[in-house]
Amino acid sequence: MTAPVGYAKNGRGEAAEPRTVSILGATGSIGASTADLLRRRPEAYRVEALCSNRNADALARLARDLGARFAAVADPTAYRALKQGLSGSGIEAAAGADSVVEAAQRPADWVMAAIAGATGLAPTLAAVERGGTVAVANKECLVCAGMLFMSRAAQAGTTVLPVDSEHNAVFQALAAGRREDVKRIMITASGGPFRTWSKDQIRAATVEQALRHPNWSMGPKVTIDSATLMNKGLELIEAHHLFAMDHDAIGILVHAQSIVHGLVEYIDGSVVALMGSPDMRTPIAHCLAWPERIEAPVKSLDLAEVGTLSFEAPDLERFPALKLAREALAAGNGAPTVLNAANEIAVAEFIDRRLGFAGIPALVEATLNEAARRGAMHEPSSVDDAIAIDHTARRLAQSLVPEIAAKTL
Repeated sequence: MTAPVGYAKNGRGEAAEPRTVSILGATGSIGASTADLLRRRPEAYRVEALCSNRNADALARLARDLGARFAAVADPTAYRALKQGLSGSGIEAAAGADSVVEAAQRPADWVMAAIAGATGLAPTLAAVERGGTVAVANKECLVCAGMLFMSRAAQAGTTVLPVDSEHNAVFQALAAGRREDVKRIMITASGGPFRTWSKDQIRAATVEQALRHPNWSMGPKVTIDSATLMNKGLELIEAHHLFAMDHDAIGILVHAQSIVHGLVEYIDGSVVALMGSPDMRTPIAHCLAWPERIEAPVKSLDLAEVGTLSFEAPDLERFPALKLAREALAAGNGAPTVLNAANEIAVAEFIDRRLGFAGIPALVEATLNEAARRGAMHEPSSVDDAIAIDHTARRLAQSLVPEIAAKTL
């Protein structure tokens, strides 16, 4: 009898201990999907550590549910609530940024890195430097410090698996041939809620309209990024680092149905595409069980029911954020770090209604220009260096908000 998927095997080929798992960003949408898969196979996985930003009540419930050994909140003021929520469970509680890094360094075979934003860089890199397997759902880590991240992973012998549906699709399609025979890769974009809107309509878009994604259920920041197409820009930079591809060998297709997630074109003209229903549990399950597979509770793809698959080139005039991201990748050095930091400020200002929708790419562009003028875009050489560039860019972006808001509100 073969060992169940998720189990390691001992030297005699018998089932040994379950695979140990930690989730960084456990109370977000990716964390929830990962937890759902773990609940379905409790015999195959054991949870070592969970962490969240400040949602102590939800984290405590999840830690009890999954039988975690360690739970941490980044916000120190949430420690008391977490401690109370875990009272009598035997689960260790901690709080503060260092405790989140500790969660990443706990002894786990497999780590889900799903802390949104640049704040996820330090704990994700800590997980990478510890070794094992790290499933990356935080694209900002690779955007902010991609060269550093991948070099540290190589030094530690860490397996980095892409969780984003598009990069996971490319990863699977790359198995169809030799790496040296790849001509280009392509990732798809749903087009977001404003795919068919005019430039003037997009300019006047409200927060509520931008948060109505047609296909995916995601957090507010990622959903807004989808509306501007900045998410594809960040994924473009992420793909460059994950797959060591030149920026001009990475294409983007707008595909409204979100059925084809990624494609790989080979030198003989063959194009291998990965298709699936839009459900993040599919790529998470692929990473969780890799190099094997487990069953995921997702809707089977019925192409007859879908009927039509459409593709179009992205409109860079209506969605300038994507153009800014490609230019930042081509510029290299710290430009992607500045791009990401400025975008996080811009999205937060838009959600708080202090910036118009068109102000998001406008603020990012203005920040990139100002950072370049000040010579603040060198290649990050360490986590502290990347964080310093990030903080500088955030301060610049914040200082430019009134000017940009006056033009876009």
